[in-house]
Amino acid sequence: MSISAAQVKELRDKTGAGMMDCKTALNETNGDMEAAIDWLRAKGIAKADKKAGRTAAEGLIGVNSEAGKGVVVEVNSETDFVARNDAFQDIVRNIAQVALATDGSVEALAASTYPGSAKTVSDTIKDAIGTIGENMNLRRSAMLTVEAGAVATYIHNAVNDGLGKLGVLVAVETTGDAEAARAFGRQVAMHVAATNPMALTAEQVDAAAVAREKAIFTEQARGSGKPDAIIEKMVEGRLRKFYEEVVLLKQAFVINPDLTVEAALKAAEKDIGAPAKITGFVRFALGEGIEKEETDFAAEVAAAVKK
Repeated sequence: MSISAAQVKELRDKTGAGMMDCKTALNETNGDMEAAIDWLRAKGIAKADKKAGRTAAEGLIGVNSEAGKGVVVEVNSETDFVARNDAFQDIVRNIAQVALATDGSVEALAASTYPGSAKTVSDTIKDAIGTIGENMNLRRSAMLTVEAGAVATYIHNAVNDGLGKLGVLVAVETTGDAEAARAFGRQVAMHVAATNPMALTAEQVDAAAVAREKAIFTEQARGSGKPDAIIEKMVEGRLRKFYEEVVLLKQAFVINPDLTVEAALKAAEKDIGAPAKITGFVRFALGEGIEKEETDFAAEVAAAVKK
């Protein structure tokens, strides 16, 4: 029998399975929608590996923390529809919980045992691919730790507790009040989410980026026709401005632009009750660096039906 585009779309909407999988299921079950759903469920896990080539640039960032440490993970899916699914959110939340017991590397996390299961995180994701019908992957993870103090977490535009499209960790080391340090660290994490600094300190800025900016500034300064000694001072001034824009500690604090982040930290020591130091930050924005495929859904349906 002939399978229509409308049937394929209906089955895809009901199951989240891929277009060709839906068409095959309908062909195998003579267009019976309920039987096709059962067919997909029965075949789902076996099909998981075949979905691994599809671009997964949506999904969620998850964060979690406990005394002295914090973690951030990125788990990708193909569509935002799946990212809003409760089952997918539970997976990301549990993976972020598991990450606290690892060294923070994605390899260790993938090999860890998933909560309430004998399976690894990696195998759990593979099972979910078969059940949900979309490619998914654990893309990256990071951890920050402090011997004393706190690691603050922040999720921008959270879709659920600890889950969203942009996540930040900020480590504040201090022997003072850990909760006060965490509260200030959260403000800095909000700042990091907004400004996306390149590095914590000027010394940590990528040398290639500095060289590139310096070359541009030098070329611009030479256009002024001024002596070399003046040009050198002009370049130095522009580099200082560059560092103020990209270095976290030198940036104007979003919460109080009259202070740099470094000065705001000094002021926060009064509430913390002891000297404090920001020792690191991590910022994960969902899908950054992934080349997304632009697709025409109507054309995709039509092409699937014709095959």
